[in-house]
Amino acid sequence: MNVLVIGGAGGVGRRLTSLLTAAGDQVSGLHRHPEQSEAVEEAGGTSVVFDLVAGSTEELAALLEGHDAVVFSAGAHGTGREQTTLIDGQGLEKAVDASLQAGVRRFVLVSVFPEAGRSRETNDGFEHYMRIKKAADVYLTATDLDWVVVRPGTLTDSPGAGTVHAGWAIPYGDVHRDDVAAFLAAALHEPRLHHVIVELTDGETPVDTAVADLLA
Repeated sequence: MNVLVIGGAGGVGRRLTSLLTAAGDQVSGLHRHPEQSEAVEEAGGTSVVFDLVAGSTEELAALLEGHDAVVFSAGAHGTGREQTTLIDGQGLEKAVDASLQAGVRRFVLVSVFPEAGRSRETNDGFEHYMRIKKAADVYLTATDLDWVVVRPGTLTDSPGAGTVHAGWAIPYGDVHRDDVAAFLAAALHEPRLHHVIVELTDGETPVDTAVADLLA
């Protein structure tokens, strides 16, 4: 499989790239800053520098030619309301439109768990982020792409266990970035899993089994 990971230099993107390339897939890691190329290449991917904000849909569609799937894991990462709108919102819309133009059917979006961050006092910037992420989910799911939306809980960097809790509606919790990447890799390779929104946290079920259970 030839996969374009948008946000390939990020925490989930790098981990996903390593897993996919180790399994024999070809991965292009799209990122904004040239200095991030090394991180993508160290994970085994091919670095693709593209500004998701300034670049056009047509330019992105050209980069997507020849790919089998797209994973969107880019984000503004707390850099402000405007960047959240431009990257998490309009950037996702641009990627969806480019996929449609390029004929790339498989599209996996890393979204956010609805209850994320609700245990602490929130602010307007956080609420804006949550609204934009939901709007992005809505935009993708209105298309006829073979989409999957994954809503992970609060991401942690400690080593994953290769096990998760995945379902259509599950209790909120943390989840290791390692295990999010493993779930994404398994979901990408299961074409029967599509047109679904999956919530994901730490759990006791091996990732491959969790994907199979969703199909049962």
